[in-house]
Amino acid sequence: MLNRIHHAAIICSDYKVSKTFYTETLGLEIEAETYREERNSYKLDLKVGDTYQIELFSFQNPPERPNQPEARGLRHLAFEVDSLKEAVKILNERGVETEPVRVDELTGKAYTFFKDPDGLPLELYER
Repeated sequence: MLNRIHHAAIICSDYKVSKTFYTETLGLEIEAETYREERNSYKLDLKVGDTYQIELFSFQNPPERPNQPEARGLRHLAFEVDSLKEAVKILNERGVETEPVRVDELTGKAYTFFKDPDGLPLELYER
């Protein structure tokens, strides 16, 4: 019945800051950007690799979502990278703090976590 995950939706507190983070810092490509006047909000469709997968929304005064300690709901978004060492180096050079690299005890793959401008936990997972 289900083919794949189509997209993940993220609501940000500062659209310009988050747009810059996801497009310039993380390097995601913009598929489409829509301003909805009736809502005074933006919807930014972003591509991860060659597939449209993330919707970035702005809404007026969205409430904060608890994320520490871990709360119910979506835990994090994970992005696959070819070289974790290189991806961490790039993020650090762009001012993004990353956690120490860990190794998944089930797969033996390296990974790390970092946060977007609103504190949303994001993960890099080595291919």
